[in-house]
Formats: sequence, structure tokens, C-alpha cells
Amino acid sequence: MEQWLVLAAVMLATGCVAGVLAGLFGIGGGIVIVPVLEGALGILGVDPAIRMHIAVATSLATIIPTSIASTLAHHRKNAVDFNIVRRWAIFVLLGSLLGTWLAVQLTSDTLALVFATLAFLVALKMIFLPNARNLTAAVPRGFWVPIIPGFIGCASSMMGIGGGTFSVMILTLFNQPIHRAVGTAALLGLVISLPGTIGFVLTGLNDARLPPGSLGYVNLIGLALIAPATVLTAPLGAKLAHRFSAARLSMLFGIFLLLAAGRLVLASGEVEPDPAIECFDCAT
Repeated sequence: MEQWLVLAAVMLATGCVAGVLAGLFGIGGGIVIVPVLEGALGILGVDPAIRMHIAVATSLATIIPTSIASTLAHHRKNAVDFNIVRRWAIFVLLGSLLGTWLAVQLTSDTLALVFATLAFLVALKMIFLPNARNLTAAVPRGFWVPIIPGFIGCASSMMGIGGGTFSVMILTLFNQPIHRAVGTAALLGLVISLPGTIGFVLTGLNDARLPPGSLGYVNLIGLALIAPATVLTAPLGAKLAHRFSAARLSMLFGIFLLLAAGRLVLASGEVEPDPAIECFDCAT
């Protein structure tokens, strides 16, 4: 019982931090939720082979209410571009479903290293070239419409994040103001997290190694504790975002990504699946 109480406190704290980050950067908080949940599941003795899948799936589930709360907060500041969302939504959704399928096929180490590389490159751009948003004068149409949002949806669902990590950088490269990019990314996070969550539920339904309270790879206990905290604190993050200048917000976002990339590199390759652990009950 004491162990579960400690884990509950950790999950609640994680939800609070993730909510602030969701509102501040439009990232959905997944980059915080995933590693903490993975560690918590390790303490409980969940098989390492599925811990990352549970963490990513549960993170995506918590992003659903967080994205709604963050989007509403940014919409009140007129910082959500609904025209972009209408053009991109279907391709983001399809990319999210593809990313969910790939995440089930690939190892967590591969996913971590790929994302760490991308996060590092994005961070360098946001820190050292915050005003270099002149690839195009506006968001591209035509050939690029399915490719760009498809990539955002695919990469984001593979890592259990809401899409802001990629959406914010890409939208600013297309001459979108940082605050509007963050607000739009928050709504795109809903388009990513909803189908991604459904996909993880369906692919994990028959896995006997899942811990108690799981619906597929989504752990409902973690969802119940983290989601309310993220919803309550996301508006605070959105409020803080509008107190920073565009240059300062861009630099903060870049520094955050550098830290996230470093964590992913350090975490990769730490644990291989233990064949002795066949189900959650074996750890007790």
C-alpha cells in the first residue's frame, strides 16, 4: 500500500508539471510523463518489454484532456489557427495511426535515439536561430500538405507526445508567430492523442503481462491520477507563455528540448527485456 501511495504522489506531481509544460510550450506534457511512468512501472515489476509501450500509451491518453484545456486557454488569447488545423487534421490523424503501429513494432531504444536526434536539431534552431522563420512566407500547400502533418502525427504518437515538439518548430519555420504556433500545436495534440490512444488500446488488449487497471496498453490508474492534474495546470502554462517575449519563449523551448534529448540518450539501452518476467503478478 505504501508503495502505491508513493507512486500515486509521483504521478500527481508529474501531471502538474506536464500540465504547465503543455500550456507553456504546447507539448502535451508527454516528454515528462513517459519517463516517469516508465520508471514507476519498473518499480512495480512490470516487464521491461512492455513498460515503454504502457508509458507512451498512457501519456497519449492523458494528452486528450490536456490538449482540450490548453487549446481553450490559447483560443481565449486568439492564438489558435483553425485554418491550419482544418487542412492538416486528416493527415495528422493518419500519421498518428501509423506511428502507433510503428511504436509497437520497434524497440524503445530505437525510438528514443531517433527522437533525441530530432529534438537536438530542433533545440539548436530554437536557441540560436529563433527569428529564422523564412523558409516560406506562409504555411505551404499542395504537395507538402500531407507530408508535413503526416510526419508530425507519426513521430509524435511514436513517442507519446502531443505534437508540440515538432509542430511549434515547423510552424515557426513557416513564418508563424511563436505564440500562435504553440496554440495551434495544442489543438493538433488532440488530433494526435485520440487515435493514438485508441490504437494502443486495441493492440494491447490480449497482453497477459499488463499491470492491473489496464485497458490495452493504457493504464487507467495512471490516467486517472495524471489527467486531472494536467487539466488544472495547463491554463497556468498558457498564461505564463503570454508573459514571455517571442525570443525568450523560443529560447526556453530550445533549452527544454536539449534537456529532453539528453535524457532520452541516457535512458536508451539501460534495460533489456527480462525473460523471467512473464506477467505483472510474477513480480510479487
